[in-house]
Amino acid sequence: MANKKYKRLVIKIGSNVLALDSGLPDLKRFEQLTAQIASLKDQGTEVIIVSSGAVAAGRSVIELTEQMDTISRRQILASIGQVKLMGIYHECFGRKQHVCSQVLVTKEDFRTRQHYLNMKNCLEALLKNGVIPIVNENDVISVTELMFTDNDELSGLVASMLNVDALLILSNVDGIFTGHPDEADSKLVTEFHDDRNELEDYVVCVKSNFGRGGMLTKANTALKISRLGIDVFIGNGSRNGVVADLLERRTGTYFAANAQTPSDVKKWVAQSEDFSKGRVIINGGAKTALTSEKATSLLPVGINEVQGSFRKGDIIQILDESQQLIGLGMAKYDSDQAKNLIGKNGNPPLVHYDYLFLNQTEN
Repeated sequence: MANKKYKRLVIKIGSNVLALDSGLPDLKRFEQLTAQIASLKDQGTEVIIVSSGAVAAGRSVIELTEQMDTISRRQILASIGQVKLMGIYHECFGRKQHVCSQVLVTKEDFRTRQHYLNMKNCLEALLKNGVIPIVNENDVISVTELMFTDNDELSGLVASMLNVDALLILSNVDGIFTGHPDEADSKLVTEFHDDRNELEDYVVCVKSNFGRGGMLTKANTALKISRLGIDVFIGNGSRNGVVADLLERRTGTYFAANAQTPSDVKKWVAQSEDFSKGRVIINGGAKTALTSEKATSLLPVGINEVQGSFRKGDIIQILDESQQLIGLGMAKYDSDQAKNLIGKNGNPPLVHYDYLFLNQTEN
């Protein structure tokens, strides 16, 4: 709904928004975006920024002539560029009498509930003190399997962690189109309904010049986060006044929040598929019980097989007999005990309802 009051936002800003074609930082764009965010802050809205651009900023500072592997090159550019990136934000927000902070994270920080809560408490404390947190992946130490898909994924994790009202994903295109944005007959999809449309029917997999992501990852993030009860907007960060225009639904593609909002714990579980340690195959009866309207935990009697090794507190995948992923949950005991209890009645649940998230049915 237009004119909806958002009290807390995550705004993800892509590398392609912050860099000129030459790869140098676009200082005018930084100034315009920070002015829009400062205006929101002045109106009482809390804002968390997820900002790409460290590697691109690094390219503007140093030219690496020595031959080296791709990972080392990225680490050097990120290490140098992060300083410049934060320096620009610091100066821009300082001119608006606002304070910003740097928060560098890795995928590992989201793996355990304790690390997750430590990070959440830090961000909440910054917001409580009127600071604008600027979150970025720590590209200096994040390599290969430790990397996020891109900062779109990170923005979704931060949005669900902090229970924001909306997530804005700013790229260099106006939103999702019915074809390639450059095609004359391609139209902007102003509101996306996943019950009627398939993402692949609309999204062209074209990556940006300076970032790792593409529109498909943005759309997938938007769809996933909207299902967790958060409004999501995808828009063109190069447009003047884009933040207000997105929130008023005058531009961009809008993903409406699911009316049923999961608990904070379930939001963490829902975002933890990449961190799962094992899998359980459940029978038809257990699947029927879990997907019913009644709150139900996963009991050993409904388990056919336990795969992999996991400990108490780890996230595990829950699959049906056809090997389809139906949900995720936090294990209440380890895989050895779970294997010993397979098919047995009268035992405690492997996954309690409070720590269970189903993909299609919010329970």
